[in-house]
Amino acid sequence: MTASTELRAPSARRCRLVAVHSLWLLAGLCFARQGAAQELEPRAYSPSPIGLNFLTLSATHSTGDVLFDPSTPFTDVAARIDASVLGYGHTFGVLGHAANVAVAVPYVWGNISGNVGADEHEAHRSGLGDPQLRIAVNLVGGPALTPQEFGSRAPQTTLGISVTVVPPLGQYEATQLINIGANRWGVKPQLGVSYPTGAWFIEGYVGVWLFTDNSNYYGGARREQEPVGTLQSHISYTFRPRLWLAFDLTYYAGGRTAVNGIYNDDRQANSRVGLTLSLPVGGRQSVKLTWSSGATVRAGGDYTTLGATWQYSWFD
Repeated sequence: MTASTELRAPSARRCRLVAVHSLWLLAGLCFARQGAAQELEPRAYSPSPIGLNFLTLSATHSTGDVLFDPSTPFTDVAARIDASVLGYGHTFGVLGHAANVAVAVPYVWGNISGNVGADEHEAHRSGLGDPQLRIAVNLVGGPALTPQEFGSRAPQTTLGISVTVVPPLGQYEATQLINIGANRWGVKPQLGVSYPTGAWFIEGYVGVWLFTDNSNYYGGARREQEPVGTLQSHISYTFRPRLWLAFDLTYYAGGRTAVNGIYNDDRQANSRVGLTLSLPVGGRQSVKLTWSSGATVRAGGDYTTLGATWQYSWFD
């Protein structure tokens, strides 16, 4: 029997098996990369003095639905994802411009449940996720300043550029339908502009996620994904130094996937809203509390996320 004939006249058992596999494969993609395009990062390009080190420890809890094309047999697909992230960053100067580098390593626990027709299915996973490395440079309005110089500077509009790299180092098994890691490289170049006016801080970012293929996809297949364009906007108000509240908004679109050259109807066109509150704790520590939720979701994860981040900072 040829492959094309097999697709035209599959058995009932094969249809059920393919449907179950498709459910977990598609849901697993949201599980492995659920935060990539959904990130909300207020003050990602705000200037800092050079020689600053910061250590962060974050915890997030995400719950919600995984949305599919209504014509599919998948219903009541839900996910619960918890993650802890350890991060480190450092600021420095590049040709007179302020720059920083940061690395983050996540550990993820998750559960996905859903129905294929009348059958219920559930899966649990835990393990190390794919790490992230981010390098950013302020091109305009962000000179490299010492702590003393930085304290007397006048706030000004800044334009920055960053590149985030996600290597395929997370937990991944090609024999499993759901994985923590994505088994591919991800790269996101991004431009960001920040405009301070009085106690207000207004920001806008534009970027794009680019992905390599996963050549060791489930069943020996090859999976590819189109780029995902991202837009972010943040408006924050500073009550006093290191105490601020931000309203966050992001929109991301694209990301249609294909397995062995056959495209799926899973193009994203989603938006999220959120709030971020930064609280100072002593001279060197701070705590950041976050909330975000899906505003419009065409396909993929429609999550509500709560998070908390502790940060400790020190100078060289």
